[in-house]
Amino acid sequence: MKRAAQKVVAGTEAPGTSQTSKKQKTSLCGSGFGESDPCTSMDWGSLPHHVILRVFQFLTLVDRARASSVCRRWNEVFHIPDLWRRFEFELSQPATSYLKSTHPDLIQQIIKRHADHLQYVSFKVDSSTESAEAACDILSQLVNCSIKTLGLISTAKPSFMNVSKAHFASALTVVFVNSKSLSSIKIDDTPLDDPSLKVLVANNSDTLKLLKMSSCPHVSPAGILCVADQCHGLKELALNYYILSDELLLALSSEKHVDLEHLRIDVVSENPGQVQFHTIKKQSWDALVKHSPKVNIVMYFFLYEDEFDAFFREETPVTHLYFGRAVSKAMLGRIGMNCPRLIELVVCANGLQPLDDELIQIAERCKNLTAMGLGECEVTCRGFIEFVKMCGGRLTQLSIMEEVLIPDSDYSLDRLHLEVSKHLGRMWFPDMMPTW
Repeated sequence: MKRAAQKVVAGTEAPGTSQTSKKQKTSLCGSGFGESDPCTSMDWGSLPHHVILRVFQFLTLVDRARASSVCRRWNEVFHIPDLWRRFEFELSQPATSYLKSTHPDLIQQIIKRHADHLQYVSFKVDSSTESAEAACDILSQLVNCSIKTLGLISTAKPSFMNVSKAHFASALTVVFVNSKSLSSIKIDDTPLDDPSLKVLVANNSDTLKLLKMSSCPHVSPAGILCVADQCHGLKELALNYYILSDELLLALSSEKHVDLEHLRIDVVSENPGQVQFHTIKKQSWDALVKHSPKVNIVMYFFLYEDEFDAFFREETPVTHLYFGRAVSKAMLGRIGMNCPRLIELVVCANGLQPLDDELIQIAERCKNLTAMGLGECEVTCRGFIEFVKMCGGRLTQLSIMEEVLIPDSDYSLDRLHLEVSKHLGRMWFPDMMPTW
């Protein structure tokens, strides 16, 4: 009977229960189910700093600020410098954008209390000029920073291009002059200019390793050559083809430079027939590959068919090729003849002429090819199987729309996937066009 009497009804407090016991069973979960509930036995305020810090790193700035009001310990973690080394400012106009925006009051608090902690910073802006200008205003205030990574990201159209060149250059100059240790800069689609690059080089030449500046129309070949001449630790570079030159490749191939690991080149034409593309000499490409034998050379083409004349007439050490518009059979034939280092090829469109011969030539001569993608093209089932047979198991990625493949007397689509799977050494099916 005594033992039965000890089983009190839930919610009835046994005599002698101390306030300390109550506190230990109280938690943020607000559960009343007793010690069997893990939440009720956890004291969130006594978690180690590094655990709370890890939680905070997964929260948005607004949620992080709210969490800081839980208790004194969480508020202390909220102001630990490690939490503010990496930060993304989100700037948008509520009337025109679906993006969340970092509250102006929080931005000012960050600049006031944590500017000297910021090291990895990015600005994500919507399509409005006001948001891009606000980003420049914040950059202009980062006078006490020692930023290592800077990224300017336009989520829709390139809104930074609408900011006046003087305002943008002034804002960048503040960061370039005060940081002194920039290693990674991603500023595509911006009014970056040659004087700004000279300021960058003057203050960060020993630390700069990555520079992405595609679609920056105010940068000239001389400006990027200045970077190549002075930034000897540069490992990754992304730029438009009009900036690429023999002098630039030779500068990147000098003994002073470390090995370049990644060179991305965007070849873009918005006005068909109005752009005359220059040719890069084979000797210049050879010098770069001799100096940096493992360099990935990635080229994105957005040209019209009659604008390809300057490309791939001689051996070119490109490793990754992406064609965003239609490309001719003749052009693909040149690729098979002159791109022996090719690793990946993606063709968005070609036309109604089967590409059997071109694919087979690519398989024969491009011994490093491991990835292939075909969009609005045509290839016979027989020709496609021959291509796969020649490449074998080294084709780790193979993306072909079912509509691309033309059945013939030897192979139906049902038999095709079995044959291709056999030569690849894994199960493979062509991609299907969505029905919605």
